[in-house]
Amino acid sequence: MNKRVVSGIQPTGNLHLGNYLGAIRNWVRMQEENECLFFLADLHAITVHNDPATLRGNIREMAATVLAAGIDPARSILFRQAHVPAHAELCWLLNGTARIGWLNRMTQFKEKSGKNREGASVGLYAYPVLQAADILAYQATHVPVGEDQKQHLELARDIATKFNTDFGIELFMLPEPIIPPAAARIMSLRDGTAKMSKSDPSDMSRINLTDDADMIMQKIRKAKTDPEPLPEDPAELEGRPEARNLVGIAAALTDRTPAEVLAEHGGQGFGQFKPMLGEIVVTTIEPISKRIAEFRDDPAELDRILAQGAEKAREIAAPTLAGAYAAMGL
Repeated sequence: MNKRVVSGIQPTGNLHLGNYLGAIRNWVRMQEENECLFFLADLHAITVHNDPATLRGNIREMAATVLAAGIDPARSILFRQAHVPAHAELCWLLNGTARIGWLNRMTQFKEKSGKNREGASVGLYAYPVLQAADILAYQATHVPVGEDQKQHLELARDIATKFNTDFGIELFMLPEPIIPPAAARIMSLRDGTAKMSKSDPSDMSRINLTDDADMIMQKIRKAKTDPEPLPEDPAELEGRPEARNLVGIAAALTDRTPAEVLAEHGGQGFGQFKPMLGEIVVTTIEPISKRIAEFRDDPAELDRILAQGAEKAREIAAPTLAGAYAAMGL
């Protein structure tokens, strides 16, 4: 049986190299040999307050970015979650099956709500049920999950199992996790102990996917480092977070291990290493940056691709949603 992979990404603006290596590049590779449905998780985005105009802009920006990075609408189905009502409908049906105790165990809600648990939205609390609906609606066989999402996939499997058992029906397939190859943790160019982040006030801390070649070279040149040359042994990067980060970026972008990068560049100072690294980053990011600009100039084409994807997604989800309504006697 062919793998059917389902994955979503929240539409946030200003994506950077860390987002590309952490998620988007894996999507591009998955579409080579799987049936893939990729969605912009706009219903998940509204679990916290958004300015509507900003959200609308971010949705288009995210669509432009994933397409520019290599998602091919002829191979994969790309759509907006809110344009496929089955997500919200099935979520409500599954709310009858999901249990408060299960949701109380979700660690991400504790992290995201922080000290203001009582002030968090019901959506933020219950969004793992929407995640289960995202997956189960399409009879996904596989779902890519990072460490932080494993618990949510387990919940989706628990909900599917309980629903099937409660109603004596084999409706939902139990999805398996795909653990993507360990994405390099890309850290800030100004502080090797902090993740690269779009919310960092310093633009010099990150490589944006919209940066041009000159800007990328400048950011790499000015990236924080230490005075020591690069070691030949990766173990010696311990205690040198900035050096480890730059070696990690070089390794991730050339599909090598840090050890392989150091075998070639150990003993070099950063004055020698940084221009080489800058070229590698430019080779990857510059074509993406140019294509993002082209898609931005053609919002009608973006909307057309997303509408076409939503139509295909609605068709795939329809039988499962109908099966859930029927099973429950609705």
